[in-house]
Amino acid sequence: MPDKIIDVAVGVLLRPDGTVLLGNRPADKPWPGWWELPGGKLEPGESVLQALTRELQEEIGITVTQATPWVTYVHKYPTTTVRLAFCRVTGWDGEPQGLEGQLLRWVPIDAAQDVPQLLPATYPPLRWLQLPTVYALSSAGTPEQLPLFLNKLDEGLKAGIKLFQWREPGWPGGPHQPNLHQALKTVLTRCHAFGAKVLVNSIHPEAWWHEADGVHLRSHDAAGLTSRPTLASDKRVGVSTHNLAELEHARALEADFAVLGPVLPTASHPGHPGIGWEMFAQLNAQAGLPVFALGGQSAATLAHAQSVGGHGFAGIRGWIT
Repeated sequence: MPDKIIDVAVGVLLRPDGTVLLGNRPADKPWPGWWELPGGKLEPGESVLQALTRELQEEIGITVTQATPWVTYVHKYPTTTVRLAFCRVTGWDGEPQGLEGQLLRWVPIDAAQDVPQLLPATYPPLRWLQLPTVYALSSAGTPEQLPLFLNKLDEGLKAGIKLFQWREPGWPGGPHQPNLHQALKTVLTRCHAFGAKVLVNSIHPEAWWHEADGVHLRSHDAAGLTSRPTLASDKRVGVSTHNLAELEHARALEADFAVLGPVLPTASHPGHPGIGWEMFAQLNAQAGLPVFALGGQSAATLAHAQSVGGHGFAGIRGWIT
C-alpha cells in the first residue's frame, strides 16, 4: 500500500537584502529545535496559496501580499511522506514573529545550508535559491562574430548575469574545434571575473564540462544516462526538457535544474506555437526541481514565468532589458 502523502504549503520568505527566513520547530512538534522554512498542512478544500496565507498568519503573524508558486517536492521521512509546495513570498504586511514559541532567523541565502540542524527537506530549496533567475545562452556563431558577441556578454555580466551556457552547435568545423575551445576559455575568464558560472552544453567535449562549472545536457544526451554525470561536487547539471517524462528523468539524474520549452513561438523554431503558459505551469508543478522557461523569453516575461511557478527564464537574445 503506498504511503499516504501529506500536502504542505511552505513559504520561502525573501528580503531584498538576499536573506531568507528560517524558524526552529517548537518543542511540542516532531523534530523539535530543527530549523525549517515556515508553513503548514493544507486543510480540506484549500489551495496552496490559501493554505500558505493562513499558515503564515497563524505561525508568524504576517499577511501575505505577494507570493508565487515555485517547486513542489516530495520528501520521505522515516514515518511520513510530505508533498511540499514551496512558494516564494516577496511581499507581506507585518513583521514576522514566533507566535508558536519558535525562534526566527533571517539568514543569507548563500550561507543558509550551513545552519546546524536543518530539517532534511529544507536543504533542496535553500540550494535552489542560489540559482539566478536568468539563464543566458551563447550565440557567438563564428570566429568573425566572436568579438561582437563578447561585447554583448560583457554588457550582460555588468547587468548582473550570473549563469551562462556555452552552446555553439553551428560553429564552423563543428562543436569540437580548437578555436571554439579557446573562445570558451575567454568566456570563462570574463564570467568568473564577475562571479558568473558557465555550463557547457553536452554537444561539446566532456573534458570542457570539467574546465567549466558544469554541463547542460541536451534532452537526448540526458536520456542516455542513468545517473548524474560524474563531476566535482561544486559543478552544476542542467537538463533540456520538453515534456513530463523528460522532467522526471532530469529529477532522477539529480539535476540542479531543468529548462522547459519552447513556451512561446521563437525565431529558431518557425511554425512551432510553443507549449504555452498553461502547459508550462502544469508540467512545472510536477517537475520537483527548479524550471526555467525557454522560448520567446526575455526580461519582459520574467515576472509572468515566475507567476506560474517558473524559477526564471532562459534565452539566447533577451538577457537584459
